[in-house]
Amino acid sequence: MIISKRHRMKWLSWSALILLLLIASCKESYTPKPTGYLKVTYPEKAYQLYSDLEFYQFEIPAYARVVIDSGPRGEKGWVNVAIPQLNGTIHLSYKPVDDQLTALITDSRELVYKHTVKAHGIEETPFIQRDQKRFGMIYDLKGEVASAVQFFVTDSTDHFLRGSLYFNCRPNRDSLNPIIEFLREDIIHMIETTQWKY
Repeated sequence: MIISKRHRMKWLSWSALILLLLIASCKESYTPKPTGYLKVTYPEKAYQLYSDLEFYQFEIPAYARVVIDSGPRGEKGWVNVAIPQLNGTIHLSYKPVDDQLTALITDSRELVYKHTVKAHGIEETPFIQRDQKRFGMIYDLKGEVASAVQFFVTDSTDHFLRGSLYFNCRPNRDSLNPIIEFLREDIIHMIETTQWKY
C-alpha cells in the first residue's frame, strides 16, 4: 500500500500535535490528597446518675444508656454504657474484692497489655482519692488498638470495677482520636463520681 506524501504529512502533523499535548500535560506534578473524614457532631456535656442495685453508682453522660450485660459471661454488676451517637460502648465488669485485690489488678493489667501487639505505647495514669475510697488506674493505649482507654477503680477492700472503651468500627486512630478524647473526659467523670454501696 502506498501512502501519499499529503497523507503522510497529515498523519505526522497529528502525531506531533498529540505528542506535544501529552508532554505539555505532564508538567504539572500530582499531589496526593489526604483521606477525608466525616464531621462528628458532639453532644453537649451533661450527666445523670446511674445506680446499680447492689454495688456502685456513678454519673454517666446524658447521651448514654446503660444495658445490663446479659451475655453468657456476664455477672452481677456487669453493664455496658452505650453511646450510640458516637458509636462507642464502655464495657464495665464488677468483681467483689474478697481479699483478691492484687489478683484483680494483675488481671486488669494483663488484659490491657494483651493489646501490645497493635499498641505503639501504653500510658498509665494512677489516681488516688482516699477520702472517697477511690483508687485506680487509667490506661491510654496508643495506635490502632481495639480499645483505646481502659481503667479500673476500687475501694481496695470490697469493690472492684473495670472498664474499657470500644467502638463499633474498625480502629482508625486518626479519625477516632477526637472522639476518644471526648469520651475519655466522660470516663474520668464516671470514675470521679463513683460511690460504693456497702
